[in-house]
Amino acid sequence: MPELDWTRTQAARSIERLLPRLRVELAEARAADPAGWERLEARLQHEWPRLFTLLLHLYGTQYDFYYHLEQILLGAARAWAARSAPLRDLDARREAEPRWYESQRMLGAVIYVDLFAGTLAGVREHLPYLEQLGVTYLHLMPLFLAPEGDSDGGYAVSSYRTVNPELGTMAELAELAATLRERGISLVVDFVFNHTSDEHEWARKARAGQSEFEEFYYLFADRSLPDQYDRTLREIFPSVRRGSFTWDEGMRRWVWTTFNNFQWDLNYRNPAVFRAMADELFFLANMGVEVLRLDAVAFIWKRTGTDCENQPEAHMIIQAYNALTRIACPALLFKSEAIVHPDEVVKYVDLGEAQLSYNPLLMALCWEALATREVRLLARSLATRWRIADGCAWVNYLRGHDDIGWTFDDDDARAVGIDPWGHRRFLNAFYTGDHPGSFARGVPFQANPTTGDARVSGTLASLAGLEQALHERNPILTDLAIRRILLLHSVILSAGGIPLLYIGDELAMLNDYDYARDPARATDSRWVHRVASNWEHGENGGRWSDMAEPAGYIYNELLRLIAMRKEQPALAGGSLTVFDTGSPQLLGYTRANGGRRISVVANFSERPQAISANRLRLNGLGYEFCDLNSGLRLSADESLTLTPYQFVWLEAV
Repeated sequence: MPELDWTRTQAARSIERLLPRLRVELAEARAADPAGWERLEARLQHEWPRLFTLLLHLYGTQYDFYYHLEQILLGAARAWAARSAPLRDLDARREAEPRWYESQRMLGAVIYVDLFAGTLAGVREHLPYLEQLGVTYLHLMPLFLAPEGDSDGGYAVSSYRTVNPELGTMAELAELAATLRERGISLVVDFVFNHTSDEHEWARKARAGQSEFEEFYYLFADRSLPDQYDRTLREIFPSVRRGSFTWDEGMRRWVWTTFNNFQWDLNYRNPAVFRAMADELFFLANMGVEVLRLDAVAFIWKRTGTDCENQPEAHMIIQAYNALTRIACPALLFKSEAIVHPDEVVKYVDLGEAQLSYNPLLMALCWEALATREVRLLARSLATRWRIADGCAWVNYLRGHDDIGWTFDDDDARAVGIDPWGHRRFLNAFYTGDHPGSFARGVPFQANPTTGDARVSGTLASLAGLEQALHERNPILTDLAIRRILLLHSVILSAGGIPLLYIGDELAMLNDYDYARDPARATDSRWVHRVASNWEHGENGGRWSDMAEPAGYIYNELLRLIAMRKEQPALAGGSLTVFDTGSPQLLGYTRANGGRRISVVANFSERPQAISANRLRLNGLGYEFCDLNSGLRLSADESLTLTPYQFVWLEAV
């Protein structure tokens, strides 16, 4: 029998045997919601062949494979049974409108609970501020229990079921999720599933010598295997320690720690780990979380002789979790966080894997274009690397909690006459203010003396020149910095996908160098752009209301641009077509949807740049246009000159 037919046969037999057990175990839930149970079984029958095939590949050689298969299925059914009526209603709505996140009315925001509002209760209090911005998707940065002091910004999770007590409680998180849902805002949290903190219950039990939990992690009695792995591994935090393994004196073992010494990598070769993390995933879904940001997806499977990134099994694990959520909690979406080569990023984006994905390439190349005043690399990458699986969406951002890494493709750079290695060194120098003519005031992050690699930290406003301009009290530089900030936002607001604001950027917050005075943060320069909000004098200090101040002007212009985006059906969906503007300084692309069409032209230099009349006609498909940004009527009878950092959204009239 061919292998595919054999697998299908085994999948059918296994579900035939498992369903009766499921019905008995969940008899009470079946009786309480027979129609819901019928829909659950329909989803199960639809997803089961895929789920079975994935689990068979991952764990089929385990002697107790059938036991784990049964427990995984029971876990999904129990998660459905525990799901509240409002969340089951949400499941039904999302199944009826599965591409809801492609709407042009979507706007994301990301916050640290403590920096934005102190506590979860504070976030609820300040929801009007987010609603005024037009936010429909709110990402709360890691807020679960983590070690005191350095916890990698909360990415060392000690419990996925306990909120950091300084921020609130899990009950308050569920209440906030319900409030957000009522106001049309989807809650997003991080699912840190590559590792736990060394204070997690599983790690404590491993340290205590419980073999079941020792198998949750990668532990080695000597350096033979770690040395073998280290030969091909990339160092993620080279300034923290060299290599990817940490000696634990209590256990007298080496522990795999890809990131920090206190973040222990989970062993997904163990099906018990897959099951345990599935239960944590279901728990968060039933708290009302609508999107899980899958942290560090590239690292979750290890294989000797490779860099242990982007392994096929990493995709299979995410796909298996995707299948389980389609069964138990279909309103839940995944967003991948893969800050790796662009070829690898897109492989995680699929309706059967992660429906959403950060777009690190767009972010990095927007900054690259600002530094070079040329869009050659940005335009090429948009033209060749924008497309993703139908029905999926990019999450487009300019800044976030993390650093900026220059993740463009080397061959793309060479194709436009750029030396990739030298260009990355130039960009690091430019954005740390260490290059003649730089307007940026960033800070280096994780410089690797061996490879010469480094990344950059800094707020959007400081990187775009506002910190320099205000420090020098130079009104001309201030004007140029404001123009850069609005230009960058115009791109993420008009490109296809969900635009994501890192809250504080809308108020042009500058670098906060006080992080260096905190011993728990001093060695991590990313804290320079993790800036606290100031509510002492009203919403963020009242700075948003004064149009004479850069913060107020930027804030109100962004409000206008966001409102403008929400009214343009052409900006829904993800299609984007790059066109040649005839100028290396001008980026041009067209968005079309539902019979509507907008052509965007953006000047990435501080000098006027022109696009010819004929290029306007060819790409705008008309002679008369309205610039939605300025409200002015423009004609393709003559060339259009854009002022420094100007952008236009052109619609034929």
